[in-house]
Amino acid sequence: MSALTQSHAKQAEQGSPDKLKVAIGSAVGTTIENYDFLAYGTAAALYFGTAFFPGQDPVAATLLAFATLAVGFAMRPLGGLIGGYLGDKYGRKPVLVGALLVMGFATFLIGVLPTYQQVGVLAPILLVAIRIIQGLAFGAEWGGAIMMTFEHAPWRQRGRYTGIPQAGVPLGLLLANLVFLATTGWNNEWSWRVPFLASSILIIAGIIIRMKVSESPEFEETKAKGELVKNPLLTVIKNDWRTILRVIGLRLAESGGFYVIVTYLLSYIVANKLVDRQTGLTGLVLAAALGVVTTILWGRLTDSIGRRKLYIIGSAGIILFGVPMFLMVNTGVPFLVILVYIIGLPVLHDMLAGSQGAWFSELFPANTRTSGASIGYQFSAAISGFIPLIAAATAAAWGWSGVSIVYMACGAIGLIAALVTRETWGKRERAAVDELITEGK
Repeated sequence: MSALTQSHAKQAEQGSPDKLKVAIGSAVGTTIENYDFLAYGTAAALYFGTAFFPGQDPVAATLLAFATLAVGFAMRPLGGLIGGYLGDKYGRKPVLVGALLVMGFATFLIGVLPTYQQVGVLAPILLVAIRIIQGLAFGAEWGGAIMMTFEHAPWRQRGRYTGIPQAGVPLGLLLANLVFLATTGWNNEWSWRVPFLASSILIIAGIIIRMKVSESPEFEETKAKGELVKNPLLTVIKNDWRTILRVIGLRLAESGGFYVIVTYLLSYIVANKLVDRQTGLTGLVLAAALGVVTTILWGRLTDSIGRRKLYIIGSAGIILFGVPMFLMVNTGVPFLVILVYIIGLPVLHDMLAGSQGAWFSELFPANTRTSGASIGYQFSAAISGFIPLIAAATAAAWGWSGVSIVYMACGAIGLIAALVTRETWGKRERAAVDELITEGK
C-alpha cells in the first residue's frame, strides 16, 4: 500500500487531530453569522415597518421591511461566488475569518442606524446598503465553515461532524430570539437596537476561535499535489452545473420552508392577533433550542442510512405539513402555535439541514468543492430570501391558503431534486471506506 493510500486510510478512520476544534470553531462562527442575519428577520417582522417605512399602511410597511430582508439574500450568491473562489484557490480559513469580520461590522452598524423620524429617506437607503454588505459576508461564510469541518472529519462520521456547524442555524436563531424576547416589553427603539449591538461580544469570541483553527488537510494535500485549478468557479460551472442546479433545488425546500416559519409566520400571528408576540417568540426559542441537538442527530443518522433517504423524508414532510400548520395556528391556542414551531423547525427543517453539510460536500471534487457547494447553497438562499415577501403578497390576495401553497411548493421542489440527485453515502460507499480502512491497517 502506498504512503498516499495509507494517509487516506488514516484520515478515513480518524480524521485530523483538530477535527473537533475545527467543528466547534466553525459552529461558533456560523452561530454568530446566523444570529446577525436572523436578528434582522425578526426585527423586520416586528419593528422595521414603523422605524424605517412610516406613513404606509401596515401591509405595505411589512412588505417594504421584508423587501430589505430580501436584498441581503439577493447578494448572497455573489458572496458565495467570491468566498467559494477564494476558498478553493487560497484556502478555507482566510474566508472564515474575513466573512465574520465583515458581517460583524455591518450588524453593529444596524444597531446604531438612525430611523426615518431622525434622518428621513436616508434611513432606509442606509439600511439597504448595510443589508448588501451583510448578504455578501453571509454568502461567503457557509462554504468555508462546512468544507473545513467536512475535510477534517473522519469519513464515517462526516454527517455527524458537519451537523455541528449546521446547528449554528438554530443556535443563532435561539440567541437572537432570546434577546428579542428579553427586550420585547421595552416598547421603544432599544427593543431592536440592543440585539444588533450585543452581537459585537460574540464576534470578538468568534474571531479568536477561528484564528486558532488549522487549514483543511484536503486543501493542503490538493495544493501539494498541484491539483488546484486556475479558476475553480469556471471549472465547477463547466463540469458540474447540473449538480449545482440540484443543490439549488435541495436547498430551496430547507431554506424556503424555514423563512416561512421563522419570518412570515411570526408576522402573521401578531397581525391577526392569534396569540401575543411573546408566545410566538417563545415558540421560536423552544424550537431553536431543540434544533441545536436535533440538527446534529439528523446529521449523525445520515452516517448510518445515507444522505438522500433522509432528505426525501423531510421534503415529503414539508408538503404534508403545509395545511395542518395553518389550521393549528389559526386556533389561537398557544400550545398548538408552539407545536407548529417544533414540528416545522427541529423536526422537518433540521432533518434537511443536518443532511446538507456532508451531502453537498460529497457531490463535488476537493479542488472545486467550496465553489460548487457555495454557489448552489447561496443561489437558493437568494430565491428563499424573497419567500417572506411572496408569502406576505399571497396572503394579501388569498389568505393563509396562499402561504400554505408557497410552503408546500418549496417541499415539492426539494423532493424532486432529492429524487434526481445521487446518493453519496449509501451501502456501496460505506463499504468502500470500510475496505480502505481495513487495507490500511
